[in-house]
Amino acid sequence: MMGLGFSDGLAALYFVVIVQRLAELRLAAHNRVWARESGAVEYGARHYPLFIFLHTGWIVGGAAEAAWRGARLDADWVWWVGLFCVAQPLRYWAIRSLGKRWNTRVLVFPGRVAVRSGPYRWLRHPNYVAVVLELVAVPMVFGAWYTALTASLLNLLLLGFVRIPLENRALDAATRNETG
Repeated sequence: MMGLGFSDGLAALYFVVIVQRLAELRLAAHNRVWARESGAVEYGARHYPLFIFLHTGWIVGGAAEAAWRGARLDADWVWWVGLFCVAQPLRYWAIRSLGKRWNTRVLVFPGRVAVRSGPYRWLRHPNYVAVVLELVAVPMVFGAWYTALTASLLNLLLLGFVRIPLENRALDAATRNETG
């Protein structure tokens, strides 16, 4: 961000994040149509708007807090950008490993083997690890720690008490159907 002013850097980072999220929502919508036509069952549709609200609030809140503070790049901004950059290969490795099965919703294929390649060999939910890193890193580039803390806590509550338990139950049920 050399040569960029605060507002240029803020705009550039959040532009990247917004484009990324919109592209992922488009891919997820495309994959959802394919998945439903291929027999996938959706679980937890009622909690999905909470994630849309969380991510929208994270983007708007982080940009607003940074602007409100009149802050400059955080003294450790290089580390925060680095953390964001570390999350990206993990995110896209997870998306690529799932292929058409990847989605922002919980869509499970009864009777099909769960994907165990790529990062799924070691982690059951690698994409969530990437998201956790991003929710902290992006606002912290500009010292927006209220947003980083609030979004991270809300995300951990949603993941820990709603999404991951639901997803694990759905995947386990699909595996039981597969093995009889």
